[in-house]
Amino acid sequence: MSYPTFFNPEESYSRSEIEALQLDRLQATVKHCMHSPFYRERFRQAGLTPADIRTLDDLRKIPFTTKQDLRDTYPFGIASVPLDKCVRLHSSSGTTGNPTVILHSQKDLDEWANAVARCLWMVGCRPEDVFQNTSGYGMFTGGLGFQYGAEKVGMLTVPAAAGNTLRQLKFFTDFGTTVVHAIPSYAARLYEVMCEKGIDPRRDTRLRTLVIGAEPHSEDTRKRIEEMLGVKAYNSFGMSEMCGPGVAFECPEQNGMHIWEDYYIVEIVNPDTLEPVPDGEVGELVLTTLKREAMPLLRYRTRDLTRILPGECPCGRHHIRLDRMKGRSDDMIILKGVNIFPIQIETILMQFQELASDYLITLETVDGNDAMTVDVEMKDLSLDDYGKLQSLTREITRQLRDEILITPKVRLVPKNSLPKSEGKAVRVVDTRKKY
Repeated sequence: MSYPTFFNPEESYSRSEIEALQLDRLQATVKHCMHSPFYRERFRQAGLTPADIRTLDDLRKIPFTTKQDLRDTYPFGIASVPLDKCVRLHSSSGTTGNPTVILHSQKDLDEWANAVARCLWMVGCRPEDVFQNTSGYGMFTGGLGFQYGAEKVGMLTVPAAAGNTLRQLKFFTDFGTTVVHAIPSYAARLYEVMCEKGIDPRRDTRLRTLVIGAEPHSEDTRKRIEEMLGVKAYNSFGMSEMCGPGVAFECPEQNGMHIWEDYYIVEIVNPDTLEPVPDGEVGELVLTTLKREAMPLLRYRTRDLTRILPGECPCGRHHIRLDRMKGRSDDMIILKGVNIFPIQIETILMQFQELASDYLITLETVDGNDAMTVDVEMKDLSLDDYGKLQSLTREITRQLRDEILITPKVRLVPKNSLPKSEGKAVRVVDTRKKY
């Protein structure tokens, strides 16, 4: 059976069509936001009215919205509709202070399902596929977001949820799973257990497509996962404030994530000056929702660091492409005056075939000075092979020093000796004394 190339007509719009649609939806969104006490007051303080937004460039007149704003107005202070029009909420864990709460109307949920379905369709998912979701189905948006998107495509869905790896593998083989959604660290764990149980993913399963996201990861990590599982792994970006998954997604070209500009307006700003940066330069991603009913957000500072990739994509889509996330501006490590992102360390580690996928960065105070230790699991190398261990440790240390400009202590540890998590992997532990 033949299927159309594009899931939605907007997917194939030209740049001029995209921008015309964006302006129309931006103006409608701004007017709708005036139902929110928060945005009414923001506009009053800025001396703005909806009539002042005449062009897409006028978006810059609007003040930024931040995560702190969501916490300060907890739980429902930014809503633009009455609660009786909302059918669901999602929230962050709220481990420090109030969680961030996002409300959804039924229309919001329908649009969210359409956006996720568009992403899955783009990478070849079709009704004859079997989709297995290894994400949690609670407040975390990756579970229900992908569930409804996969159902919209028409796939048979397996809501396996997080953890219970042996059951996940049984479902792979029994149900003929072809598409899996998993975070990168858990995808590596699935392969480890396959090896322990004598399961060959190429011979014993029908897996062909993996959707990965939620954790920043390097290109080398993606390639390693593809080689291990015998799949094509596509990078996904989403966040609960923007609904969840479905914000941006790689196409089969795997050269950046198309962000759906009929749903969002993209800005990349310098996180210090908040001024826009040129295309191709890394900065903080700022997003404005265009089709949100219950809780639209204007110029939301995501804290995610990325860049707009210049040029056109060979796939034929004209929606701009974002580079993989470098990290978050608030996840940056400052050590001895040097700014370091964990993904820089991962990129170096994943180049060594002797190493497994798990690592842990520990920051501590030693004799009054900051110090970094990088523990990384070995793949097959024996602890008894002292000479090779020493040589490998020296080379890893050298390459890390060249990349991050400080010299960490590198420790090679046995496979499966670092703590495992069914959620996002813990990559950094900071025990430094705060003076």
